[in-house]
Amino acid sequence: MNNFASADGFAIIAMGCRFPGSANTPEQFWKLLCDGSDAIVEIPGTRFDLAEVFDTDPSQPGKIYSRWAGFADHVDTFDTEFFGISPREAVRMDPQQRLLLEVVWEALEDGGLPADLLAGSRTGVFIGISTHDYSDLQANPVNWQWVDTYSSTGTASSIAANRISYAYDLHGPSFVVDTACSSALTAVHLACRSLKNRECDLAIAGGVNPFLSPATSIGFCRASMLSPDGRCRAFDAGANGFVRGEGAGVVVLKPLAAAMVDGNKIYAVVRGTAINQDGRTVGLMVPSADAQEALVREALRDADVEPGAVQYVEAHGTGTRVGDPIEAAAIGRVLSNGRGPANPCLIGSVKTNIGHLEAAAGIAGLIKTSLAPEAVTPPEEWRDWLC
Repeated sequence: MNNFASADGFAIIAMGCRFPGSANTPEQFWKLLCDGSDAIVEIPGTRFDLAEVFDTDPSQPGKIYSRWAGFADHVDTFDTEFFGISPREAVRMDPQQRLLLEVVWEALEDGGLPADLLAGSRTGVFIGISTHDYSDLQANPVNWQWVDTYSSTGTASSIAANRISYAYDLHGPSFVVDTACSSALTAVHLACRSLKNRECDLAIAGGVNPFLSPATSIGFCRASMLSPDGRCRAFDAGANGFVRGEGAGVVVLKPLAAAMVDGNKIYAVVRGTAINQDGRTVGLMVPSADAQEALVREALRDADVEPGAVQYVEAHGTGTRVGDPIEAAAIGRVLSNGRGPANPCLIGSVKTNIGHLEAAAGIAGLIKTSLAPEAVTPPEEWRDWLC
């Protein structure tokens, strides 16, 4: 605990995850990364009939041209008795709600935080969420006969966070946020701000994303956003789009000073956060290099960290030919100042292993970075990868 130069910032004292490749714990996730595993598989028939919607011709309406994605384990199962939820209600619950209840419990166990001792506490819940496949399935007129008293709460996005607070009797702020692919990191940003403003004493933050229907993928294919061969080649000349992924991840945050006093395990410290928007660009889906550069600078100012001190950047890095060059250039303009070959800054993206988890993408990257050991001097062949 004495390795921290100051008690500023927010400690990540616990983590939980359910990521592709059977990465169901932080330890399993770290092993997957260290092994260089590829967690992308062919879309299973348990989700939808791939034969009905797959076509190699990208111009075909109502079809997808990519048959690949990253899938999490046990999305279709749930221990109703453990969580005190009737089987009838559980069936109407969006898998996002079920996944979050389980992953939060596992995170609390990881941090040695007994759930019963948190009851009545000022613990906040901040969840990034943006898809609603299960809600759409229940809203389909052919399924209206199955709609019952639990359907509304089972599919409402807000309940994804509120159910966690209800289940564990947490009295801090509790809400979901949808900023598309940045949802989970926006949730972490808001959690840190809430801790700073003393709206809560402990914060659970993360994101979730299921892949239950081909509808969103059809739209992505019409926009030529998905990789035909199902690979996120982040910052690679061969990048040809991204591959979708699903899963959930959460971190438990606490003011660093309090975590040190309480003797909590500390994975990492969030020294600063920042948030902005691109404003008007050449297209709604096209990012702004200037806005991204400004964001990195603001985050460094908030953290009181010099650009030259940054050794690694876990980037968005989806593997698209438009977004990746803009992101890399923005990062490079900020972090290259005053660097030489002896002080490299590496850049990477967890999407190359597990795909793009969309609303949960940022939390996967944060957990990856929090698990990383202290940086070591990179091999000579990496020296050209300077930011």
